[in-house]
Amino acid sequence: MIEQEVLDPGIDADDDDFDVSEEADALLPEHRYLDREVSWLSFNQRVLELAEDPNLPVLERANFLAIFASNLDEFFMVRVAGLKRRIVTGLALPTNVGRSAADVLSDISAEAHRLQLRHAEAWTSAVKPALADAGIQVVAWDTLGEDDRERMHDYFHSRVFPVLMPLAVDPAHPFPYISGLSLNLAIRIRNARTGRQEFARLKVPPMLPRFVELEPQDGVVRYLPLEDLISNHLDDLFPGMEVLDHHAFRLTRNEDVVIEEDETENLIQALEAELLRRRFGPPIRLEITDDMDELTLDLLLKELDITAQEVYRLPGPLDLRGLFDLARIDRPDLHYKPHLPTTPVAFQPGDNNERADIFASIRKGDVLVHHPYESFATSVQAFLEQAAKDPHVLAIKQTLYRTSGDSPIVQALIDAAEAGKQVLALVEIKARFDEANNILWARKLEKAGVHVVYGLVGLKTHCKLALVIREENGVLRSYSHVGTGNYNPKTSRIYEDFGLFTVDDQVGRDLTRLFNELSGYAIEKKFKRLLVAPLHLRKGLLRLIDKERHNAQEGKPARVRIKVNSMVDEQIIDALYRASQAGVTVEVWVRGICSLKPGVPGMSENITVRSILGRYLEHSRIFAFENDGDPHVYIGSADMMHRNLDRRVEALVRVVDPGHVKELSSLFDLAMSDKTSSWHLGADGEWVRHSTDAEGKLLVDMQDRSMSAVQRRRRARAVR
Repeated sequence: MIEQEVLDPGIDADDDDFDVSEEADALLPEHRYLDREVSWLSFNQRVLELAEDPNLPVLERANFLAIFASNLDEFFMVRVAGLKRRIVTGLALPTNVGRSAADVLSDISAEAHRLQLRHAEAWTSAVKPALADAGIQVVAWDTLGEDDRERMHDYFHSRVFPVLMPLAVDPAHPFPYISGLSLNLAIRIRNARTGRQEFARLKVPPMLPRFVELEPQDGVVRYLPLEDLISNHLDDLFPGMEVLDHHAFRLTRNEDVVIEEDETENLIQALEAELLRRRFGPPIRLEITDDMDELTLDLLLKELDITAQEVYRLPGPLDLRGLFDLARIDRPDLHYKPHLPTTPVAFQPGDNNERADIFASIRKGDVLVHHPYESFATSVQAFLEQAAKDPHVLAIKQTLYRTSGDSPIVQALIDAAEAGKQVLALVEIKARFDEANNILWARKLEKAGVHVVYGLVGLKTHCKLALVIREENGVLRSYSHVGTGNYNPKTSRIYEDFGLFTVDDQVGRDLTRLFNELSGYAIEKKFKRLLVAPLHLRKGLLRLIDKERHNAQEGKPARVRIKVNSMVDEQIIDALYRASQAGVTVEVWVRGICSLKPGVPGMSENITVRSILGRYLEHSRIFAFENDGDPHVYIGSADMMHRNLDRRVEALVRVVDPGHVKELSSLFDLAMSDKTSSWHLGADGEWVRHSTDAEGKLLVDMQDRSMSAVQRRRRARAVR
């Protein structure tokens, strides 16, 4: 084992006097950040560019269109809603670039309108025709023959008609409540007896398939949008009435959850009440089809109390999240070639093909796993399942941020508790949009005898930690797992993440102390191999960055490499600017938001920013510092955002095995190479995609290359 005394990077959590001189700050220009909200829209544009790429399999392109739509919905429900709330309440503090919330909201509206129109165009003119060329057609009702219409008529009356609920609007029936993200039809009808025009709203049932499968025709699979089917049977819903017109519309509401916590409040009850209120949040976006008449639109604007700026007039169909269903069509030739996760080399079965002893493998040395290239099921899941069954295991402690109710992880904790082990689950029930699900399985854990706690008041617990206490020869040993991703077997197949297993006593003591504080009252400041937010993670990173700056000034090797989902925190960005000014090479690999401006002469000419999107969601966080030839590398859960560094419990763990340090460094080399397909961020905030070389050949797909590297390691082990 590596001696732990040499691991401390010189970060003393009790040293609070770390600061940067005012002279250093004065060297940085005033307008040095990119707007975070506009940067998020740029991220979603990168997703859209994947959907537009004819080199990708067409069902994957359809999936990216659905991801774009889903992302934008959440952006409006949370970020736009937050800006509007700040304006309405008078708490509209300037944004990170010093602009008013109202001005940023106007910019967002203009950019979101442009992107939604581009999104609709990508479906209509690119992906839909490409699907048709591949034998998958999305057709309109008026193109159907008599046989198809008859079959669809039968389907409508047997499967759709019974669940429809047309709601009239007249003096006796007030305008109905329109739920967020529901797809609706606005219908104008005329009473045949009185000649009076009326309005009705019809919700497209979300529990039914969005695209109804028709009989194949000449080997072509065909689908009819559900709203098209319903629209052509409105006479059956309004007998005796004349249907004059109908148009689709969709409303987005403020669905962010705001919980007022105090020490005495029952957090679950408060959250359940807030989830009910979420359904009735104020409207923030109205999407309508481009053929909607002004009479219908005026009625919607008046009744929904929404402004013209918040109206998005689009060519149909609305709500392209429905393409998630089409993207699951079983056509392997239209999907990415399958990647089969391998069992990490350290956890592979022995010569007799017996099941690996996870604990014995970890005792041999730290194990670094890279999901989804390496299997979550045969590493993290196997670790916890073995712990639940092992009679020598006395206790299991774990944080849970997002998981699934049928998760084998949850079941392993239940099995362990029922076997008489001490089990602590620190459940973050406030994980956005997973709140209701998390409440359900938190209660399931409680019923099984698991000690369930909900963390600290005012802080979300976002760190990914598991600790197993095992008795071996009369001595207690700590087996630790620190990860960058959630303990969720489903998302582990599509999220790229790292996890570190170790039996190192120092990490075990760090985790024991942290778990005790999380289930108690305060955050412990003294950790040896961990950096923990909110008290000292940012300060620790600032010291490490500043050390590189001093090394560069002294002519020593100096480099900072950071991989995150978001780079927004001003203190971290300013530290990187100062490092760049001193000559430090800074490489930032970011999936989503980036407020840092690279390549600005005199400020950030030594900073390079890349983004990689693909079949897997790049989710891991890596922080690497050259440290004059003795690299210090961390992995963990923290993004460089205020909420992560100030309002969440986050943890980074130092990676010390030289082979693991080399593996992470090689991954960075690949990501930052000009031969790898990626987006490059310019000083003007524009992201430019580089996917082909000067001859038009496709650049390296980093995720394909990573899978190949993992499989080569496995084959090399098999040969030995």
